[in-house]
Amino acid sequence: MAILVTTSRRPSRSIRTLCRDLVYMIPNAFLINRGKLNHDGLAERSLEFKANNIIIVYRRRGGPGKIEFFQRGPEGLIQIPPILLIAGVRLQREFKSRPRPIKSLIISTQPNASKQIERIANFFSNFLMTQTTMKTLKNQPALHISSDTLLLTQITFILFPEAEEVGPRITISQIVWET
Repeated sequence: MAILVTTSRRPSRSIRTLCRDLVYMIPNAFLINRGKLNHDGLAERSLEFKANNIIIVYRRRGGPGKIEFFQRGPEGLIQIPPILLIAGVRLQREFKSRPRPIKSLIISTQPNASKQIERIANFFSNFLMTQTTMKTLKNQPALHISSDTLLLTQITFILFPEAEEVGPRITISQIVWET
C-alpha cells in the first residue's frame, strides 16, 4: 500500500523540501507536484500509484504551516483527523548525515509518553501501516514522537542502533482531532 505526499497549491521551497524529506523517510511514499489539482484530481492521481493514504503539507507565512491527512474513498478524498499545525521544521539538510533509503519504519515514543503522544503514535502506526514500539530495535529506522521542554510535540526520524537523528524534525504547535 502506497502513500502519496503532496503540497498546497502554491508551495514554498521549504514545503517542497519537507515533502521530499518525508518521501525519502516513509517507505512506499511517492511525491507528486500538485499544481492546479483539486482534491478530486488528487484522488485520481492516487489511483495511478495505488495509494489509499494522502498527506498534504499546506503553507502558512511562507513556510510549512499545516499537515492534513486524507484517505481515498469511493467519492473522492476523505479527510481524517488529526490536523497538525506546525510551529517549526528542521529539514534533513540541516542535520549532520544523510540517511540511507528507508525500506521499513517503526513508530517509537519517549518512555512514559503522555496520552496525546500515544494517540498520535497510534494514528501514525495505522496511517503508515507500521508498528509502534516503546523500545528501540537494532538497525531499524524510527519515526520518533516526543515532547520538548515547552511541551510541544516533536516528530522526527532516527536511525538505530546509532540513535542518530537524521530528520526532518517537525515541531507541532497544536493537534486538532475534531474537524
